[in-house]
Amino acid sequence: MDRKVRLKKDMKEKQELVNIILDRYLPRKDEYPKSIHKALRYSVFAGGKRLRPYLAMCAFQIYEPEVEKITPVAAAIEMLHTFSLIHDDMPDLDNDEYRRGKKATHALFGEGEALLAGDALLVGAFELITYAEIKPKIRVQMVRELARETGVAGLIGGQMVDIESEGRKVDKKTIGYIHENKTAKLIKLCLRFGALAGGAPADEQKALEEYGHKIGLAFQIIDDLLDIEGDPDEMGKTVGKDAHVQKATWPSVHGMAESRRKAQELISQAREAIAPLGEKAEILDTLAEYMLTRKS
Repeated sequence: MDRKVRLKKDMKEKQELVNIILDRYLPRKDEYPKSIHKALRYSVFAGGKRLRPYLAMCAFQIYEPEVEKITPVAAAIEMLHTFSLIHDDMPDLDNDEYRRGKKATHALFGEGEALLAGDALLVGAFELITYAEIKPKIRVQMVRELARETGVAGLIGGQMVDIESEGRKVDKKTIGYIHENKTAKLIKLCLRFGALAGGAPADEQKALEEYGHKIGLAFQIIDDLLDIEGDPDEMGKTVGKDAHVQKATWPSVHGMAESRRKAQELISQAREAIAPLGEKAEILDTLAEYMLTRKS
């Protein structure tokens, strides 16, 4: 089977496993109070590649065939990611009307409902981790690390500097901080969680974390480039908005050509990091290879 075809098939299969967990965990949309439950389910099932949970499941499956054991953790990561998108789209942050080709949660349900839906997904993510059939000690470690890496020392810290940098001329250190914390840390953590739960040897866990770090940075740089060059229909959101509101992006600091070069370099480094793992990491190598060609 062609590598790209195999990747697409594997992603679809794992997306379905994650969606099953999310569907079971989230309250029905007709449960009282209906407004919050409708907003929750709309936000979670509005589309998306499920990239972050997919990475955690792939890393786990290198060492453990029963991927269902890690699926609640993978679904929890998707819930936390969706929380960040809901809040990021709101008027006081990025003020985006569309996400994944559909109306943003606040635009459809209202700002109060969107705020609470995001909050519910955030706290629910930590509960969902506790249901994973992995060692209790590792579950506790995951809760602690996820809280740290997505709090003020990670995701939220990156978002804060992102907001503060709008309309300002920022240096390379600042844009590096934003990309590192807003995007790369969570993607790296997905690989770490999968490897940790799967019982990866220390050297291989380090290699997978390095892979996650590199593709995390590359993912955000490519995202910045797509906001300039991408097709809004394929992106599923407004393009050109970063420049309009003068957001701090990699191209705005480094230029288009250097941004493309850096993304390619990071992808090459990611693939080199997992090369010693050989065939068992082939699906991750394929994912990195085709990340440079993504359109959304």
